[in-house]
Amino acid sequence: MSLTGAYDGNNIFAKILRGEAPCVKIFEDDEVLAFMDIFPQSQGHCLVVPKNVEARNLTDFPAERLGPLFQRVQRLTRAVIAALSPDGVIVTQFNGAPAGQTIFHLHVHVIPRYANLPLQAHNQGKPADMEALKSQATRIAAALEP
Repeated sequence: MSLTGAYDGNNIFAKILRGEAPCVKIFEDDEVLAFMDIFPQSQGHCLVVPKNVEARNLTDFPAERLGPLFQRVQRLTRAVIAALSPDGVIVTQFNGAPAGQTIFHLHVHVIPRYANLPLQAHNQGKPADMEALKSQATRIAAALEP
């Protein structure tokens, strides 16, 4: 899929935001929903998805909402570090299929990295164990700063 095109309101993130599909929620406010990635590249891989917008990628997203979005990304990243003690953290966002985007609703990945563990392929194989994701989400949510 190219960088341009019509927003598909039936993408999985739109369905999650409408409550039509489940997720393992970490936190939610008026701006975003943060939840665990069910195909994690690393233990604790989570996503921040903006609400109330039909933006396929960063170029479609309203500029005035970038600050609030990335404030929440930073808050989640700090909580991941506090809760899971990774050696590093990748914060990334993809635009267009050739860049690695697979769901065409703007979202930001927060991926903990551990020095002794390789990064797994994304969206490959079976979904993660839901109980493990719930446990990680609980730990991350408990570490959120106000």
